[in-house]
Amino acid sequence: MTNFTRQLQPVKPRHAASLVIYEQRADDLYVLMGRRSKAHRFLPDVYVFPGGRVDRADAAVTPLAPLAPDIEKMLSQPAGMAHAVATAAVRETHEETGLIIGDLQGDQLVPDLSQLDFIARAITPPKSPIRFNTRFLTVDAKHITGGDLGGSGELIDLHWIPLSETHRVPLIDVTEFVLDEIDRKIKRAAAPLPRQSGNVPVFTYYKGRPFIRNHDNG
Repeated sequence: MTNFTRQLQPVKPRHAASLVIYEQRADDLYVLMGRRSKAHRFLPDVYVFPGGRVDRADAAVTPLAPLAPDIEKMLSQPAGMAHAVATAAVRETHEETGLIIGDLQGDQLVPDLSQLDFIARAITPPKSPIRFNTRFLTVDAKHITGGDLGGSGELIDLHWIPLSETHRVPLIDVTEFVLDEIDRKIKRAAAPLPRQSGNVPVFTYYKGRPFIRNHDNG
């Protein structure tokens, strides 16, 4: 196989996880977001939710409490990914925001996965040189158990944004898709953000155009 042939083949997406922390207030539902530095190779200078790639070590972490069985089942595609994905979401959130969901024992984060929900999935376009297969999870801010908002500095301007005003900050299409899904769920139910049931939408691309399908074994 020539180098030219390799360049024509899409990069295999890395597994990643992102956590949408939300807080229901009297005037609106607020979500925690931060802006990626202009120095980042991937998605510079846009607002995102905390998150990052799944590390091999995430699968070996013993949680304070496991995922709810229904959420574990939805995340276990491919088989065995659920625990690692959820752990990565909580770990990356702690690193990037300073917030703790679980317990901090010395310098070791012991995640509480029991209150996480699975709301959406997104796959970076095939033509991108950096690709991720990202699961977007959600958790109510009342389950934050400690930490001060700050983190590693990977995300700057970390703050709570009203859902109705998220369009005022620079976003990419995937983030807009997740926010729209949150808004849709809120309008469909009496609860501030009901738990996921049934199929989870997947944001991907087909022939260069955004395409939404149901979550499957990919």
